[in-house]
Amino acid sequence: MTRQHIKSITYILLVFIMSCKPKEEGDLIKVSDNLKLAKINDHSYVHISKIFLDNGKQYDSNGFIFINDDEAYVFDTPANDVASKQLINWLQKEKNTTIKGVVFNHFHRDCNEGMDIFKKYNIPSIASQKTAHLMQEKKYDRPDEIFENEFVINLGDKKIVNTFFGEAHSKDNIVSYFPEDQILFGGCMIKSLKASKGNLLDANVLEWSNTVRKIKKAYPDLEVVIPGHGSYGDQSLLNYTISLFNAEN
Repeated sequence: MTRQHIKSITYILLVFIMSCKPKEEGDLIKVSDNLKLAKINDHSYVHISKIFLDNGKQYDSNGFIFINDDEAYVFDTPANDVASKQLINWLQKEKNTTIKGVVFNHFHRDCNEGMDIFKKYNIPSIASQKTAHLMQEKKYDRPDEIFENEFVINLGDKKIVNTFFGEAHSKDNIVSYFPEDQILFGGCMIKSLKASKGNLLDANVLEWSNTVRKIKKAYPDLEVVIPGHGSYGDQSLLNYTISLFNAEN
């Protein structure tokens, strides 16, 4: 084997190894120990923060940010108050954006733990009627804006479609779809590759796969899929989630 052949093989291997890395490893912005941002493109970011459980355990939670024309929507608050304040400050000061609202994926704490901080900044909170009802049962504050099963947001010339497709991780979980970029923020309904089934306390495991199939059929051209925890990826996350819960059907 010639030296040139060895160089070529080495280059191919390096490209393959780089392509296999989780996407969050590229363009990761560390705002603080409490908050990191994974940049997808110039106007789309995954926000990553820690939720602290009563038993002392902690784990990373994902949310999403979408920016257009110096305005932004946040999808799920960071999972603690410190990170929520830092995210708001980063968007307002570093990105010079006005935050138009925060949309809750479902009623669990890792989606709305920072709601009180957003309220202090007069940022409207938005949730489905199902989510608002379940939040009230948990004695959480009521969201400011409530919709039925679908809520379309126009942010400048961009559209964001928030839809309830069915029960899965919880009976109220929605997904947020960004058609111009073919991005889906799926929240805890969508599992990262190799993830376990996770918290099933409020889950409908019998319908989980069917609900994700509906999403896959509605949005066949997705390029980026963001789960509630772990690395984001492509449509393989939908396929993995379907297969993970297929045995329950």
